[in-house]
Amino acid sequence: MKFRCDRDMLAESLNTANKAVTNRGTLPVLNGLHLHLEESTLTITGSDLDLTITVSLDVAGEADGTSVVPARLLSDVIRSVESGTVDVTVTDTDLQVIAGRSEFALRTIPADEYPIFEGPSSDPVNIDSSLLVSALEQVTPAASSDDSRPILTGVYMVAEEAGVRLVATDSYRLAVRDMPGSTLLAGQPPILVPSRALTELARLLEKDSEVSLYLGEKEASFQVNNVRMTTRLIEGEFPDYKRLVPEDNPNKLTTNRGELRDAVKRVRLLAQEATPIRLEMGEAGLQLIAKTQDIGEAHETVDANYDGDALTIAFNAEYLLKGLEIAPGEDITLETMDNQKPAVLKSQEHPEFLYLLMPVRIS
Repeated sequence: MKFRCDRDMLAESLNTANKAVTNRGTLPVLNGLHLHLEESTLTITGSDLDLTITVSLDVAGEADGTSVVPARLLSDVIRSVESGTVDVTVTDTDLQVIAGRSEFALRTIPADEYPIFEGPSSDPVNIDSSLLVSALEQVTPAASSDDSRPILTGVYMVAEEAGVRLVATDSYRLAVRDMPGSTLLAGQPPILVPSRALTELARLLEKDSEVSLYLGEKEASFQVNNVRMTTRLIEGEFPDYKRLVPEDNPNKLTTNRGELRDAVKRVRLLAQEATPIRLEMGEAGLQLIAKTQDIGEAHETVDANYDGDALTIAFNAEYLLKGLEIAPGEDITLETMDNQKPAVLKSQEHPEFLYLLMPVRIS
């Protein structure tokens, strides 16, 4: 295999494919990137079997071939050489990189050990990237990172009458985002997509680009320009999230989202050692309180309109802040029943979004 290409384009492509490579796999060959050159198209694949990312790149090809090269090392080498043209040549045991005055020879990994990944066979469904990326940014943060509960590490995607709904929860909070009018899963059963894959997808998306979704029986593929990302779907039954969302909460606090977010950022400086932030809500509005023994305490008053019984409720500081960061719009409403039941954070201008937060018990 032999080709020539621009250093920056190659470095970017290697970095993208590298997102799917982990050192936790049972196959040592998966620590490498699979390079396949056919005429003027170089295909770079990284995978840990659960997530596979393939990048196609136009190069000046001189000799077709296939090779597997240590992923991190190859990426570091390409990034380190000076900008301009890079010449890559693969022999039986080495991959040689020549750029300017630099020359490297990297030992390759037997390519016949690398798994074969078939391309998607279903018809694609096209999605507007700007709509999808905003939905993913609002939902994926609520998914769990605990692999011992794989069901909760995914984003539940289900077709509703008005479009598609995305749901994620780690059992302490829950995020729901509707995509009205989307035909993403029209006629399809619900799917559970790993949040890791969707987080990487959101990073790939560009403004005004189009995403194509290919659904298989056990996997989903997303095509964005010259990048295809394939992920295994999570098997199992997602929790019945609808029963967690109260139909009506009698207490409603309305305030400016940005002002409350900034106040929470300040007060949480004193919410250390897992100390929650208390919200005292009443006729006077809202007061935030954080007290950590032997460290100190913080109080801040936030302008707000409150309708309901006087109530003090506490939340995990990071979870509350994340909800305020991902909520759309200028004004938000926090609806509560009491200091034991889940609270619901809504955006007044965006009814398609909902963030449910479990309170922390306080004495």
